[in-house]
Amino acid sequence: MAKSISGSDKPGADKSASDKSVSGKSDSEQPVPSQGEGIHATPHSIGAVSRENAEHYRWGVDCDAWYLMKDAQLSVIEEFMPPGAAEIRHHHERAQQFFYILTGEVLMEINGENTLIQAGSGVRIPPGTRHQIRNPSSGPVRFLVISHPPSHGDRIDE
Repeated sequence: MAKSISGSDKPGADKSASDKSVSGKSDSEQPVPSQGEGIHATPHSIGAVSRENAEHYRWGVDCDAWYLMKDAQLSVIEEFMPPGAAEIRHHHERAQQFFYILTGEVLMEINGENTLIQAGSGVRIPPGTRHQIRNPSSGPVRFLVISHPPSHGDRIDE
């Protein structure tokens, strides 16, 4: 039986050691996120993760991001970018990334070449690749950024 996520499962909330995961281990034996680290999907955790219960942060001007998954090997982030917003051109030494557009369209500069990416499409960014995502449209954009290993702490702005 899958364990459901309730308000007590939000970051920083106390967890009962009697709750069991699919592996049969109690939550006290499972990796538990530290205060401020957000919801982590681990090989033993089950339950829906959404913007409602994921760690949130803001970046740039009015951009929002939610960690849907964050561990030492992988991060999955849902991002919201308002019209006209852009990130700083940068690259990652170790992380490869995959940007998947959920709604709207973005202009992705990859090593100096611009590509328009529409909803339902994505692009892979290998390690060491200079890139910058922009929302040149008149509407907001929602997209996923999947990074292996996680890209935060591995970013070099240009």
